[in-house]
Amino acid sequence: MANRSRYVIVTAGGSGTRMGSSLPKQMLPLAGKPVLMRTIELFMSLPFEVNLILVINKEIRQAWLDYCRDSGFDRNYYLVNGGLSRYHSVKNALKYLPDGAIVAVHDGVRPLVTKDALVRMFGDALDYPALVPVVPPVDSLRCIGENGTSEVVDRSLYRCVQTPQFFHSEVLKRAYNEPFSPIFTDDASVVEKSGVRVQLCEGERFNLKITTPEDMIMAEAILYARERGLTTL
Repeated sequence: MANRSRYVIVTAGGSGTRMGSSLPKQMLPLAGKPVLMRTIELFMSLPFEVNLILVINKEIRQAWLDYCRDSGFDRNYYLVNGGLSRYHSVKNALKYLPDGAIVAVHDGVRPLVTKDALVRMFGDALDYPALVPVVPPVDSLRCIGENGTSEVVDRSLYRCVQTPQFFHSEVLKRAYNEPFSPIFTDDASVVEKSGVRVQLCEGERFNLKITTPEDMIMAEAILYARERGLTTL
């Protein structure tokens, strides 16, 4: 099916306890806009239409709606309450997702993925039912044993997994018929459990997931450099 419509499920259901802020991290200001708005604007600015399904922490739902009203953000989109976990949050969104689409599932606190990467991955996802960006680890890795000992592992055998993760919508919806399991750390793990092979593709080193105050500092610096043409990364 070559002419698939495009969707993005943006997950923003977390509370951001590691940020140490009373305000959930997705609503923290990043270079003058909430982190979540910067993430959403990336998908809304692509050279083709992307339908938005936003899964949000119900505790900030009204604050988000107030911000959209005050800032003039008037795009049509589906707004869904988050669940107990990422698995449950994504499952809540699937009722708004048609068959025959390409869907990207993306962390609301990853506002630094580039438009070029999104265009590339939406195109590549036509050929793969499950496509996931990864980057190789740059630090040495050690495996910790039960007795507190550790041993070095070959880092060339490992990859760090990012979002957005891309799926044919019927594949993702079928996979989420699986009951919840603690082994589901992301959407790719749910799809893989259903028997679908996950294709890996090149991610981006600066596709940072904002989790801590230090991450906010790094994100500000990256945006500053990009806006002034100091880097294309």
